[in-house]
Amino acid sequence: MKKLLYLFIGLGLLLGSCKSDDNGIDNPNDPNNPTNDNLDAQAFMWNALNLWYFWQADVDVLADDRFANDQEFTEFLEEHPNPSDLYFNTLLFSEDRFSFLNENYEELVNNLSGVSKSNGLEFGLVRFSEGNGLFGYVQYIVPNSDASTTDIKRGDIFTRVDGTAITLDNYVDLLFGDNDTYTLTLADINGTEITDNGTEIELTKIANQVEDPILVAETLDINGTKIAYLMYNRFLSNFNEELNAAFGQFVADGATELVLDMRYNPGGSVNTSRLLASMIYGTHTNDLYIRQRWNSKIQGQLSNEQLEDYFASSTGSTAINTLNLSTVYVLATNSSASASELVMNGLAPYVDVVHIGETTRGKNEFSITLVDDVDNSYIYNSDRESQINPDNSWGIQPLVGRNENADGFFDYTDGLAPNILLEEDLENLGVLGDPTEPLLARAIAEITGISSKKSHSVQMPAKAFTGSRIETPLRDNMYLDKPLHLNR
Repeated sequence: MKKLLYLFIGLGLLLGSCKSDDNGIDNPNDPNNPTNDNLDAQAFMWNALNLWYFWQADVDVLADDRFANDQEFTEFLEEHPNPSDLYFNTLLFSEDRFSFLNENYEELVNNLSGVSKSNGLEFGLVRFSEGNGLFGYVQYIVPNSDASTTDIKRGDIFTRVDGTAITLDNYVDLLFGDNDTYTLTLADINGTEITDNGTEIELTKIANQVEDPILVAETLDINGTKIAYLMYNRFLSNFNEELNAAFGQFVADGATELVLDMRYNPGGSVNTSRLLASMIYGTHTNDLYIRQRWNSKIQGQLSNEQLEDYFASSTGSTAINTLNLSTVYVLATNSSASASELVMNGLAPYVDVVHIGETTRGKNEFSITLVDDVDNSYIYNSDRESQINPDNSWGIQPLVGRNENADGFFDYTDGLAPNILLEEDLENLGVLGDPTEPLLARAIAEITGISSKKSHSVQMPAKAFTGSRIETPLRDNMYLDKPLHLNR
C-alpha cells in the first residue's frame, strides 16, 4: 500500500523522489510509508493537481503552502470522503469546464482510445420552447453497432425512453444511466409541432464498442472539380493509419479541394490533429503547428522539443499522404471542440480556413491522464501499470495547458466563429456525404462559385444543448499523447 503523498512532495517531484535522508533515516514523507490507507485517492488527486493543473496558482487550496503540516493536510482530506466531490467541488478552478475523472483508470484509458459501452446511436438533445421537456434527434449511426441493425436513422426524432417523456430532470438517468437496454419512442415533425408516432426502437449497449472515426471518406466530382469529403468524428490515434489511407485515396482520385466535416467531433488526440493538419497543408516539418503553455511549475521543466509541435512527414510508420492545400472548407458547429478547433487554429497561419456552420464549443486546453504512480510523476504509462497504487484505481484527466498556433493565438474560449453561418435544420438534416446535404452543399457552392438551384433556409434549427458525445466518458477532451520528460 502507498501512503498519503503529503504537500512537501508536490515540488519535490520536479527534483526527484527522496527515499531517505543523508543519515539513512526514513523520510517521513516517503510514499512507501503507509499512514491512512482510506485517503489514497484524495491525496493522489491533490498532489497530482498541485503539480500539473494549469490553474494550480489560481486555486487557493492547491497552494504549496496551503497546509502547515501533515496533520492539517490529513484533516483536510478527511473532510472530503468522496473523491469525486473533492475533485469537482474543491480542487478545480471555477472556469474549468472540461476536466473529468473516472473511478477506474483502465476504463478512462479505453475511452480515450474510442472503446466504450455503446449502442451506436449518436444524437443531440433539444429543449422544447416551453417547459422542461426535451426531444432527441439522430445525428448519425455508428457502423457495426446495435443501432445499425435497427430501422433508426439520421434525422429521426424521439421524445420518450421506455415510455417516459424526456425532461431536463430525467434525461441523464434515462439515456446515460446504468440501463444497457432501452426503448425509444419516435416522433414526427409537422411544421413547428413534434408529435409521437408510436414507432418504438429497442437499443442495447454493447461492451467494448469501437467507433471508426472516419464515417465518410469519398471524392465527389462536381462539374469536373474533384472535391474530397471527410466526415471525421473523433481524433483517435489508433486510427491514424486509416486516416492517412483515406488521404492517400483522395490523392489518387486527383482531389484538389477538401471539405472537412467535424460538425460532431468533440476532439481527442493532439498528435492526431497534427497529422491531420499535415495531410491537409503538407509535410512542412520546419513550420510550427502548435506550441504548448503549461503552469509555471512545469513550463521551465520541458524542453523546446517537448513544447513545440511541427507539421509531420510521417505517421510514425508511414509517409504522410497530403493534399498540399492553401484553402480548406471546414464544417463545424457548437458540437465541434478541442482537437477539432486545434486543427482549425493550427492551420490558420498557413491555410485559408473557410468555416461553415456555427461557433465552435471553445475548448483550447489540453489534458493528460494521471494515475497514482508517484515515481512517474503521476503520468499514466501502460508499461508501468504494475507500479500504480493497487489500492487506488482512480484516474483523472485534468486540463494542464493550452496550445497556441504559430502566430501565438490561443484565446478562443468563446469558440471559433464561422465565416458562413449555417445551422443544421431538423426538418432537413440530409444525408451525410450527399452533395445536397445543406452544409456540404454550401461548401460546394463556395468551391465552385455555383449556387444551388434550391436555396436553403433553416426552418427548425438543431439547437442541441447537449448530446451523446458530451454526456459520455469520451466527452469533449483534447489529450496530449506524447512522452513527457521533466528536466530535473
